Parts: sequence; C-alpha cells; structure tokens
Amino acid sequence: MERNIEQAYEAAKALYAAHGIDTDKAIERLASIKISVHCWQGDDVQGFLFRGGELGGGLAVTGNYPGAARTADELRADLEMALSLIPGKHKVNLHAIYADTDEKVDLDALEPRHFQSWVDWAKANGLGLDFNPTCFSHPKASDGFTLSHRDPAIRRFWIDHCKASRKIGAYFGEQLGQTCVTNVWIPDGFKDAPADRLAPRIRLKEALDEVFAEKIDPAVHLDAVESKLFGIGSEAYVVGSHEFYMGYAIQKGTLLCLDAGHFHPTESIAGKMSALSLFTSGLLLHVSRPMRWDSDHVVTLDDETQEIARELVRCGLLDRTHIGLDFFDASINRVAAWVIGTRSTLKALLRAMLEPADRLKQAELEGDYTTRLALTEEFKSYPFGAVWDYYCAKAGVPVRESWLDEVRAYERNVLAKREG
Repeated sequence: MERNIEQAYEAAKALYAAHGIDTDKAIERLASIKISVHCWQGDDVQGFLFRGGELGGGLAVTGNYPGAARTADELRADLEMALSLIPGKHKVNLHAIYADTDEKVDLDALEPRHFQSWVDWAKANGLGLDFNPTCFSHPKASDGFTLSHRDPAIRRFWIDHCKASRKIGAYFGEQLGQTCVTNVWIPDGFKDAPADRLAPRIRLKEALDEVFAEKIDPAVHLDAVESKLFGIGSEAYVVGSHEFYMGYAIQKGTLLCLDAGHFHPTESIAGKMSALSLFTSGLLLHVSRPMRWDSDHVVTLDDETQEIARELVRCGLLDRTHIGLDFFDASINRVAAWVIGTRSTLKALLRAMLEPADRLKQAELEGDYTTRLALTEEFKSYPFGAVWDYYCAKAGVPVRESWLDEVRAYERNVLAKREG
C-alpha cells in the first residue's frame, strides 16, 4: 500500500475517532456487505434463451456503445472484470432468460441444470447468485399481462415459470451456501383507465399464492415481490401496485422489494424503509437512479443513494435488507457502468457508517436541532474519501479513478473485438 494512502487514512481515522467513530470497524462492516450485481447491464437485458428477441415489459435501453456481451461466457468474463475492480465479495443477480443451454426450452420448463455453468462459475469465484423469473420479452406477455392474465392457460404458463424459478433459486442457495433471493416483478397493467381494478388483483393474488405454496428453507432461498407505479403501456393502472405488494408481503411473510425508480419522482424509498421494517420480514432494495421516471440510470453517489444508505445504517436494517442494483445504460462502457454503480453504492454505505449517528439522535431527543443540522453539514466535508481509498487498497482493488485505466485496456483488448 502506498504510504500517502496510509498517512491520509491515519489522519482521517483520528478526526473520526474524536467523535467516537471507529473507522476500522466501519471498514470491517462494509467488507461483510454483499451487493447483488445485476447481470443484465452487460448485454442490455437481452439474455440468451431467446436470442434476437425484442425487449418487452415496457423496458427500454438507450445507446449502442460497442462491446455488449453476446454469450454467457462473455458476460461472465465482463462480470469478472468488473468485480475485480470493486472491493468486497458480492453476488450476481440473474434473470431466467440468462439460462446457459443449447436446448430449446421455454420459460415454464426451465430447470436448475440450465444454469449449471453459472453455479460452477459462481462457486469458483466465491460468489452468491440471486434470481428473477422473466415475465416479459415473451409472446405470452405480448398484451402486457402475465400472472394476472384473464386467460387461465396463459396465467398457468406464468405460474409454472415462477414456480420453476423458485426451484432454480433454491438450487443456487443449496449449491453456493448463500441465500438466494428470487424476486417476482411483472409488467401487468392497462394503458388506459380500466373498468375493473379488482379482478386482475384477485387473479394475481391467487396466482402468487400458488407460486409460493411450496415451502423452501429460508436459509437457502427467500421470496420477494416488487411493485411499480407505472410503466410504458401501463400508464393508467398497474396490477402489482405498491399497496398490493406491501399488503401481500406483510400478510404472507415475503420480502418486499423497493426499487428506487418505481415510485413518484418526489418519493424516496429511504423514507419508507423504517416504517416497513416494523411490519415486514425484510426488504430487498433495487438501487437505481431514476431521472424524472424509471429511467434506470447508473447509480451515483447522489442524495437519494446516500439517504438510502443512511437509513440502512441508522435504523439497523443492514442485517434484514438485501441490496441489489438495477440499472442498464448502453450509452457508456458497460463494465464501467457496473463498477461506477457498485462502488458508488458502497461509498454511500461507508459514508453513512462514518456519520455521528448517535450524537445526531441525542441532539434530536434534546430538541437541539441546531447541533443536528450543524454536524450533519460539517460531516459532509469530513475525509471519508481517505477511508474509502484505504479500504480499496486493503482489498487489493484500484484506488480512486485508476480502475478506469484497466477498463479501457479491457475495452481495447476484448470488447472492441466483438462484433454486433
């Protein structure tokens, strides 16, 4: 480790220690946190099961930066490159369409063996895997409905797909010794005002009850359900609204997934977490960066990301919350997007751990809002960056922006040689 990094760290350590903040413990805590890195940033949500198909579900990826992964091997190589530049040991989040198989198999017939190469790779790299049924980009989702579809045969297809996905997720957990979170998100909704808001929700509840009927050891597998305010093609009504899934998660004991982009632009999921922690078994977060809508921009160290991290730390929710990323940007280097988003999320968590939370809470209890505001603002310029640099150096990953040189070399030597 470079001497200047150590010296800067020792100086920062002393400053934080004056407020009773142990930087060594903060680093140790941060190193134990696993971020679930989403695979679909690497190929623009295309997957390998139905090559060449159109992206559905109201999702959109903009940009045509060269070098998108075309095969599972390429995607894994890109992920390895990104993860080598991020401190800590993390997880990779897969969608069902990323099955690595030469078989012609539909979503409802997927089995763990179709993902064996992912399991072998994760095991070799000390990674965990999370999973998601892919309830979009399929002919049986072409009218915008899946688990709440009015046609029982189509509804059955999606129920069977979600049931198969849970078995795959359980296999991941058993094989890797890390709990797999399988998250259900569906695009179901109407473009214009519906005549009946209740019937689709009844069908969805009944479908989910069947999907989750089989009990799975929570040590290897957990279920999550995810809401959305609106989407392209579901502007007027979404079956799986926040209220629907909040009620379902509380009643059924699943995790509730909060996606930063799935609410009104002025809403922050950070403000919801403490309330939900009192009534749910746990939370799954999809950290994203919505820009006026669910645009899925690459996560940065902005106010929203910092506030999410602050709530996780101050409310003691880290042990009950699974942190995942969900963004996709094809206008920049895709490996860099993973690195920027994951490092930014980790920075936010570290910065939150280095705030004088106990002193701020005490000032609040005493009605001393002057001290609360003053300390909050002064700590924004405390040298958390020196602690972050030390953590990166200690973890054996590039310090500061030096990682970009490695990404550029990878782009020249690997990504640029891929044809579209």
